Amino acid sequence: MKQLGTHLVIDAWQCPADLLNDPERIRRAILDAVAAGEATLIDFCVHQFSPHGVTATATLAESHIAIHTWPEYGYFAADLFFCGRGNPHKAARYLEVALQAQQVNWREFKRGFEPELGGPDASASTAAPVAPLVETGIVRR
Repeated sequence: MKQLGTHLVIDAWQCPADLLNDPERIRRAILDAVAAGEATLIDFCVHQFSPHGVTATATLAESHIAIHTWPEYGYFAADLFFCGRGNPHKAARYLEVALQAQQVNWREFKRGFEPELGGPDASASTAAPVAPLVETGIVRR
């Protein structure tokens, strides 16, 4: 596989509701995660839902970080896609700690394509790109 990036999909539970419902805390957690992951911020958006919940997206030179929170369940879902430089694992670990997740499930996908199935080096192909699941696990703290 010609790997072009790493995509982490994270589910985290048992987080304090007040953290997950605070747009400024989410903003700070994402910005600090960008720094921890040694990424380059291009644009940033945070939205507070009513009656509760926050969504934030950081557009990076390396791709993106997105988070969606459900304070009423103590749950957040995060999506980190990095290509090029940067470390999505460090960024993800920072989010876990900052939002005090007690239970976390990571799924990691290596993103890219199989040259023989299509892509920049192949002629027109109808084959779908391949994004294999690399690891899954629940971390209990």
